[in-house]
Amino acid sequence: MWDMLSNMAGDRLWIYTAIGGSIIGLAFSTWFSTTRMALWLYAKFDNGMDFLVERWGWTWLEQPEDAWRKKYPKITKKIDAIEDRLNKIEKKKVVKVKKGTH
Repeated sequence: MWDMLSNMAGDRLWIYTAIGGSIIGLAFSTWFSTTRMALWLYAKFDNGMDFLVERWGWTWLEQPEDAWRKKYPKITKKIDAIEDRLNKIEKKKVVKVKKGTH
């Protein structure tokens, strides 16, 4: 055991291969994520998770419907601001319509 640890400390090739392998793996993963096959695999995985939720009731696999709000906070703020503006405009139109009918 001690010989293996001293060899690891003396021979640093394993460090370089680990770093190189992780960089190559990340590059492949980044490239692969934009391919049709990746989209197909992601869809199959998602369908599999949905099956487990429906079949076995594993609700801990479900993603909340508002999860995108946490993932994209800037877009969430913009959408909320637009919805607020739209609600104000709709309220003004309702008030004008009611005033005009009386």
